[in-house]
Amino acid sequence: MSETKAYAAFSADKPLAPFTFERREPRADDVAIEILYSGVCHSDLHFARDDWGMSRYPVVPGHEIVGRVTAVGGEVSKFQVGDIVGVGCMVDSCRHCKPCEDGVEQYCLEGFTMTYGGDDRQDGTFTQGGYSDQIVVSEHFVLRMPEGIDLASAAPILCAGITTYSPLKHYGVKAGDKVGVIGMGGLGHMGVKLAKALGAEVTVFTRSEAKIEEARRHGAHHVVVSSDEEQMAAVAETYDFMLDTVPVQHDLNPYLGALKYDGTHIMVGLLEPIEPAIQAFNLVFKRRVLAGSLIGGIEETQELLDFCAEHDIRCDVEMIDMQDINTAFDRMQKGDVRYRFVIDMASLKD
Repeated sequence: MSETKAYAAFSADKPLAPFTFERREPRADDVAIEILYSGVCHSDLHFARDDWGMSRYPVVPGHEIVGRVTAVGGEVSKFQVGDIVGVGCMVDSCRHCKPCEDGVEQYCLEGFTMTYGGDDRQDGTFTQGGYSDQIVVSEHFVLRMPEGIDLASAAPILCAGITTYSPLKHYGVKAGDKVGVIGMGGLGHMGVKLAKALGAEVTVFTRSEAKIEEARRHGAHHVVVSSDEEQMAAVAETYDFMLDTVPVQHDLNPYLGALKYDGTHIMVGLLEPIEPAIQAFNLVFKRRVLAGSLIGGIEETQELLDFCAEHDIRCDVEMIDMQDINTAFDRMQKGDVRYRFVIDMASLKD
């Protein structure tokens, strides 16, 4: 066992605070990692405050992890001490069901093991995440950081990046396709960069005129203010795909109307009931598809990291110290971040 320093949520209504716990010694297939950077995802905030009614305490958030290998188990073949690696939203799955065999472990029929807030499949211990100085993970769920990638900004690629890349690849976005990206936050700005790198013509849909220039700076070819009925009418039946990154309830019907026939609207942000109701007319009369997507498999996440290194794609980040996490949570709740906080874990040593 190894003593681990961290910050944890101790209840839904208290700020995160220092916490010490024991990490397991590496098993035969495990990689031990010194954490260098940990991204701050909106899911961390939801989990710390028990917004989804599933949290157990104390819990150490963090599932956008970049670090350095410090030890490996006897059966590890992919990594060695000193390698720079990453860990995303999953640390295990059953590994034998059809989705796992197909390389989409996030759809494991037995449920994947979350990086934090879950139960270890072998010993039943509670998983604790990346707001800590070290972590131990099976090598199957460890990712290699490619040469040249910026390590701090790569951390959110392991969640925000793969959440947008996976559906773009799965649904076949290609050069020349017209893609609408709904929302311009942590997910949305990565969706713009990735869709453009795949060769698509990208339009950002935002309710805020203040984000028009911002969207263009990130590579959007066009911007539509979705609260303007005239602008929405002008783009009716225009797009092949809509990538919907908005995490709160919103009216899907106008965006469905902006799709061509056989167009696909992909949900990656909203986990709550859809309100107002979808008008089935918008689907049936144009054979449109309403779809969803969850993060991505390990092989696909490695593909994404390599893709980002090749195309110099970075998540826009603001670096913080571990001691500032509660302020960061408050700012994130208000939408006051462009676009992801990343914790420099060296600050935890202080």
